[in-house]
Amino acid sequence: MSILIKNGRVITASEDYVADIYIENEKVHTIGTNLSMAADTVIDAQNKLVFPGGIDPHVHLDMPFMGTSSSDNYETGTRAALVGGTTMVIDFVLQTQGKSLYSALNEWRGRSDGNTLGDYSFHIAVTDFNEDTKAEIKDLIEKEGITSFKTFMAYKGALMIDDRQMVGLMNEVKKQGGMVTVHATNGDMIDFLVAKHKSEGKLSPLYHYLSQPEITESEASGRFADMAYHTGVAAYIVHMTCEGALNQIRDAAKRNQKVYAETCIQYLVIDASLYDKGFESAKWVMSPPLREKKDQESLWAGINQGSVQVVATDHCPFMWEQKKMGENDFSKIPNGHPAIEHRMELLFSEGVNKGRISLNKFVEVSSTNAAKIFGMFPQKGCIAVGSDADIVIFDPNEKHTISAKTHSMNVDYSAYEGWEINGKCKTVILRGKVAVDNSKVQVQKGYGRFIKRSKVKDVI
Repeated sequence: MSILIKNGRVITASEDYVADIYIENEKVHTIGTNLSMAADTVIDAQNKLVFPGGIDPHVHLDMPFMGTSSSDNYETGTRAALVGGTTMVIDFVLQTQGKSLYSALNEWRGRSDGNTLGDYSFHIAVTDFNEDTKAEIKDLIEKEGITSFKTFMAYKGALMIDDRQMVGLMNEVKKQGGMVTVHATNGDMIDFLVAKHKSEGKLSPLYHYLSQPEITESEASGRFADMAYHTGVAAYIVHMTCEGALNQIRDAAKRNQKVYAETCIQYLVIDASLYDKGFESAKWVMSPPLREKKDQESLWAGINQGSVQVVATDHCPFMWEQKKMGENDFSKIPNGHPAIEHRMELLFSEGVNKGRISLNKFVEVSSTNAAKIFGMFPQKGCIAVGSDADIVIFDPNEKHTISAKTHSMNVDYSAYEGWEINGKCKTVILRGKVAVDNSKVQVQKGYGRFIKRSKVKDVI
């Protein structure tokens, strides 16, 4: 199948020009002006933006959690991602303590393989680091193409590892050419505050937020950076939310250390005032929680300064009935919110359209940087001859409103209900095939492909 895109304004992380793009055999074949190749499909992109397909390196699809599972599976989640211009996701395989990393990988593959519409890869979350799991790291990187390993500094008893295990994992991952990523919050401090609030009868969603003050995140971020500095491992902090944590990364840079930082779209556009809505606030119960306006300002600044390299989602949706598991106890509310479909359009509308970031920066933090950091560039994350033809054709002027009635995600509420967006993904191309046309999905489950990733290079 061949496609010719005519007259589009092509935006990459570094370029902005008008050109035609000819696509053949899943790849970008030719970029130029006035191209005249015969193509199976010709798309006129006049007055449209053309940019690389989005990469969301932080999603949780069909994930077991707190006795239930996230409501988007690999089919519904990647379908919604495609509608919103995200052509690839990286999900998290969660090791069960006492079992091997490979057993977890096989469990997740049983849910994902053959079921995705978009391309995907995995991070491995290490919850039990020992001599046996240490021995698996090399094969996961070299044979499976899974080069990033997540750790949790919270969720004690289920996911959290201690600093000794952290340093051991860092040393081995460094040796094998991988990266360690982290959920950086102080689990012991949080557990203390959760128990304190519950003992005082303070059980509403507000106390989820009050149990995770900024210091719990900034302290853990600094401690993780110190351990990464000691071991020399490539380091990445997921879902950074606040000024205090960002300042830890800025301080690390003073000693010539590179710590990559990811924030999520929700931390840029909504804030902790939403925890004042009674139990409805459960819609926004996630960890870390939403923060203050001053934190939003810091994160936008961090993006422009290059201190924050990626905007993801931490997409982990639950039906309202699932959220009601914590109706009488905030600690029983499943953590997470739906955003996979809206990341690109929200980031454009609130970022580019409001003058907070440039078009090039938009592409950088929504696609290119994730491809570079996680070992997929230039196959993914760019529009260049030979790259996968993952392309979004975007109308910057079309206005629309977010609603649970119209979104594609498998969840019965929206965290952004009634939000007016300026900018719409019109056509989404994945590996040379029109995957979405005017919000209508054109590919079937199974079209998505697992993407093996290369060892870590310091590329940004």
